[in-house]
Amino acid sequence: MSNENVSTQYRQPTQQGGSPRETEGRALMEAARRLSIAKDNPSDITALVDTVRLNWRLWTIFQSDLSDPQTDLPADLRSNMLNLCNFIDKRTVDILSDPKPQSLDVLININRNIAAGLLSDTAAAKPASDSNTEEPRPPSLGVINA
Repeated sequence: MSNENVSTQYRQPTQQGGSPRETEGRALMEAARRLSIAKDNPSDITALVDTVRLNWRLWTIFQSDLSDPQTDLPADLRSNMLNLCNFIDKRTVDILSDPKPQSLDVLININRNIAAGLLSDTAAAKPASDSNTEEPRPPSLGVINA
């Protein structure tokens, strides 16, 4: 295999299977990772702003789906998540108007906590390998449909 083929192969994204909850959890963890890198490089304000905007797009996708009346989430969870989306919106606008690395902490923590909930619920919902019955899975945020 030539070096060009190897290089091309490594640049191609890998597809990971899994439930919508896992995908949402991984997306939030990746956004938190990027925000953390931006926080650790305070001299690169452009990267910080770009990363905050990327995180905002992710949360806008969640917000859009949660706003759909057809969303099958329980009303209280849906309301809480929409309130969190509104908080993310406001915090993001504040950060973009005055980009400071330390202001990323709240976004990093929210992303990690929501991701941990999504990923731990997914792990808990997987049936035991020797079981023939499948347990019901908790709902995802509803953004990525299986």
